[in-house]
Amino acid sequence: MQFVEVTLDPNEVVVAEAGSMMYMTQGIQMQTVFGDPSKQQGFLGKLFDAGKRMVTGESLFLTTFGAMGHQREKVAFASPYPGKIVPLELDQLGGEILCQKNAFLCAAKGVQMDIAFQKKIGVALFGGEGFILQRLKGDGLAFVHAGGTIVQRNLAAGEELRVDTGCLVAFQPSVSYDISSAGGIKTSLFGGEGLFLASLRGPGSVWLQSLPFSRLAGRIVGTYSMGKDQGSVLGGLSNMFER
Repeated sequence: MQFVEVTLDPNEVVVAEAGSMMYMTQGIQMQTVFGDPSKQQGFLGKLFDAGKRMVTGESLFLTTFGAMGHQREKVAFASPYPGKIVPLELDQLGGEILCQKNAFLCAAKGVQMDIAFQKKIGVALFGGEGFILQRLKGDGLAFVHAGGTIVQRNLAAGEELRVDTGCLVAFQPSVSYDISSAGGIKTSLFGGEGLFLASLRGPGSVWLQSLPFSRLAGRIVGTYSMGKDQGSVLGGLSNMFER
């Protein structure tokens, strides 16, 4: 389990997902805010931003952590499940990144968090994470988290990569994202990889995770539902007759 420790200069502020704080030094002031703290807006604007966050499955609130004294302070944030944390220098990535919902962990204040709707109906219906993605925009440092090991692939212009829809973490807006069939009827139904794959076409960078949380949760639920005699054929048969 990784965590990220941020060192703040006096009056510097970092924004984080609610409930992700691990520890902070004495001079840190924590404040829960409604809406996007990077924007100067009225109540209706904050309400609109909070509603968009709720659509992506995030909390209505964000938490800011500021160094309010005259010295540098530290605050740390942890992932909600086993995996890796990826730092993204937005100014070096064109100022914008699209990522799956629930991926955002923390960012420098000034990084805007928004939602991005996929325009293609196939992506909307079969894109795994749905047709809503998070958009991180700005020129600061942002951190996203994902399950298992993270790999970054840099796609050349026209280069295509096909991945499991749940394994896609983030990609640059220059990357074209679409949904394609996993194969024939037999492959789709019995191949274990699902009916559809995500087709990514460069140029641009993509980040992939080796263990989507949905896959991990599915294995845990499946193992639990087999009961205590999961390793025994006779035990499984006895459970069947008991029902």
